[in-house]
This record gives sequence, C-alpha cells and structure tokens, in this order.
Amino acid sequence: MSATSTKKDIGLLILRATIGICMLTLHGLPKLMGGPDMWNKVGLAMGNLGINFFPIAWGFSAAIVESLCSLFIVIGLWTRQNSILLAFTMLTATITHLSQGDGFNTASHAIELMSVFIALSLIGPGKYSVDKR
Repeated sequence: MSATSTKKDIGLLILRATIGICMLTLHGLPKLMGGPDMWNKVGLAMGNLGINFFPIAWGFSAAIVESLCSLFIVIGLWTRQNSILLAFTMLTATITHLSQGDGFNTASHAIELMSVFIALSLIGPGKYSVDKR
C-alpha cells in the first residue's frame, strides 16, 4: 500500500468523523429530541417541494436521517447510501433557505454540507470503515 493511499484513507476517516459527529450532535439529535412540534416545523419544509402532507412524519424522517445516517457515516457503514440521504436533506434545507429569502449566506452551510455528502457518496468511506471490513 502506498503512502498516498494511506493518506487518502486517513483523510476520509477524519472527514467522515468530523462531518458525521457535527451533523449528529448539532443538527440530528436536537431535531430528534425536539419532539412532534419540532418535527412538524422541520417537515413543513417539504412544502417547498410540493409535498404538503404528513409534515410530522417528514420532520421525524429528517431527524432520523441527520442522526442515524450521520452516526453510520462516522463508523463507515453504508456510507454511500447514507450520504445520498443526507445530501437530499441538505438540498431540502438549501431550497427552504432560498425560498424564505435568506440568501446564499444563510443557505451556504447547507450547500457546503450537501457537496460534502455528494462527494462521500461518490468516493466512498475509505479503508478505515466498517464497509471495508
């Protein structure tokens, strides 16, 4: 194994761990613990995509994705699939920010995270992951 390959795998591990832990603790768990009122508020964002039914279910789904999928990304389990779900969640957040007139400065965080999750879905988790065991 080359030094370049090892550095790439360590870089992917650092990226997965940092992004996953931050998404889990700063976004996922607060939404999950917020209960039905929070889930309804988050789920209403689906209205920006023309989906206006069951906002609590959509909000709960977003909370689960931001929590469980983030945890799985940290350990490198089903990284590509989880990254796609998280990228879609960030796309919805981006559309919501822009439709509310927040502008790109506010939407940029969701855009940045979406791009990271798209990249992870294409690159994969690297050698230091459950997927590669």
